[in-house]
Amino acid sequence: MKRFEYEITRHPADRFNQVVYFCSEAGECSLNEVPGDQIKILGDIMNGRGKQGWELVQISFGKDGVIAFWKRELKGKEI
Repeated sequence: MKRFEYEITRHPADRFNQVVYFCSEAGECSLNEVPGDQIKILGDIMNGRGKQGWELVQISFGKDGVIAFWKRELKGKEI
């Protein structure tokens, strides 16, 4: 049976100046208005964690920054 560990990371708003994920009343969500450099910052965070074996489970955007929820499989006798 696979076992996982989980981690939650915070990324304060001062790292981002315009990363806000908007959804319309119709439920359509878009990052189209976010500048490319801001998407690169977010991509760098995700790629860095991915190289450490973490898989992004969920991400939440807010006025104070971004919270990311990660998981990775435990190998061997790790508990």
